Amino acid sequence: MSIKKAIITDAGFASRYLPITKTIPKAMIPIGSKPVMQLCVEECVAAGIEEIIIVATPNTKSREIYEDYFHGKADNVKALLEKQGKASRFEPVQEVLDFPKITVIEQDVNLPYGNGSPIVSAKRYVENEDAFIVMYSDDLILGKSDVQTLIEEYEKHPTAKAVIAAQEMPESTWSKFGMIALKDNGTLSHIVEKPKTPDLSPSNLTSYGRYLLTPEVFDYLVPSNTGLDGELWTVDAITKLAETGDVVVAKSSGKWITTGDPKNYFMAHLEYVMRNTNYADEVRQFVLQYK
Repeated sequence: MSIKKAIITDAGFASRYLPITKTIPKAMIPIGSKPVMQLCVEECVAAGIEEIIIVATPNTKSREIYEDYFHGKADNVKALLEKQGKASRFEPVQEVLDFPKITVIEQDVNLPYGNGSPIVSAKRYVENEDAFIVMYSDDLILGKSDVQTLIEEYEKHPTAKAVIAAQEMPESTWSKFGMIALKDNGTLSHIVEKPKTPDLSPSNLTSYGRYLLTPEVFDYLVPSNTGLDGELWTVDAITKLAETGDVVVAKSSGKWITTGDPKNYFMAHLEYVMRNTNYADEVRQFVLQYK
C-alpha cells in the first residue's frame, strides 16, 4: 500500500502576524534560510511522497507566491551568480526546483471558515487514493518525519480509518491544545479541545496538524457539518471516523513545534537554528548574554 499524495494547508490570513502577512503568506516566513512551507515539503519528500497539493488562502497573492517559489526558474539569479563566480549559491534553489510534483490551488471561497475547508478544496486530487497525508503548515517537526511515522503506522494497520500524530505534553500546556482520549484498544476515542482544567484532560497526549486520512473522511467533512463557532473542523470529521472504526494514534518520533503566533515562531526558529545550522554555537553564545 503506497501513500503518494499530501495536502499542505497554509495559514489563512494570519492576523497575528500583520502587517507582514498583508503581503506574503505566513508559511513563507523563514526558519533558518528556508520558509516554513519548504520545511513541510521536505518532510513529505523524506517520506517518499510523490505529489504535494498546497492549498493557498483565496483572494490574496499567496498562490502566485507559492507558484513562483516552487516553480520559478530564476534564470536571472543563476546567470548573475555564475558571472560572479558564485554558482554554488544557486544549489539550494535548484533543490527546490527538483522537488516532486507540487500543485498549488486556492481554497474554495464558497466553503465555510475552518481548518477542514482547505482539505475539502483539494478533494478531487486525493479522493481516489487509498489514503493521503494532511499537514498544517503552522506545525513543524524537528527530527524524524512525522509523515514517515504516519505511513509506517498505516502499513501496520491497513484497515484503519485514519492515523493521527500525537505528542506527550506537560500539564501546564493542556489548556492550549486538543487532548486525546483513547479507547481501551489504544485507538482514538475523541479529542477534548482546550480543557479548562487539567482534570478535564483525558490524557497527556495532544493532537496537532499531522494526519493520514482515508477518503472516507469526506463523508463527514462536508459544508453542512460545521461545529464550534460555525467552523468546519477536521477533528470533528476524524472523530466521526473513530465512531465507525479504528483511528490509530501514532506518537511522534520527532519534536513538534508550532509557528502559530510570533512568540512561538521565534522559539521555533531559535530551536531550528540550534539543531540545524553551522552557526548554532555563535547564536548560543549571543543568547547567553541576556541571561
